[in-house]
Amino acid sequence: MTLAVTTHLNFRGQARAALDFYKQIFGGEQALMTYAAMGQPELGHSPDHIIWGQVVADDGFRIMAFDVRAGQDHDAGTNAFYVSLRGSSMDEIRQRWAGLAEGATIQQPMAPSAWSPLYGMLTDRFGVIWIVDVDPRA
Repeated sequence: MTLAVTTHLNFRGQARAALDFYKQIFGGEQALMTYAAMGQPELGHSPDHIIWGQVVADDGFRIMAFDVRAGQDHDAGTNAFYVSLRGSSMDEIRQRWAGLAEGATIQQPMAPSAWSPLYGMLTDRFGVIWIVDVDPRA
């Protein structure tokens, strides 16, 4: 048996922009379903908001997102979760870091760390905290 864990991000009206942004950085296939397309436009803050979306790349990257329903509380919270991106190629990690860093707040610049040859932490322009590193076993 195999299992996959996918980070699912919740937004209020920014899910499409976030998934577009992540697709631009990681590539892969994007799937988006709006509240209107599901026949439930009244459930969203806007019929065009995303009821379900994901980006899946051949290299194993996968992320899901949606826009919370109208009337549903939403608070991104403080340090509620991190998205961890770990890869085997320093060049590829640097490339992904550069994309994520666009409009981001850098919390820990990319540099060697005690546990990885390259590590960094940032909060992207959507408020998502990413820890990015190179697998030391690579």
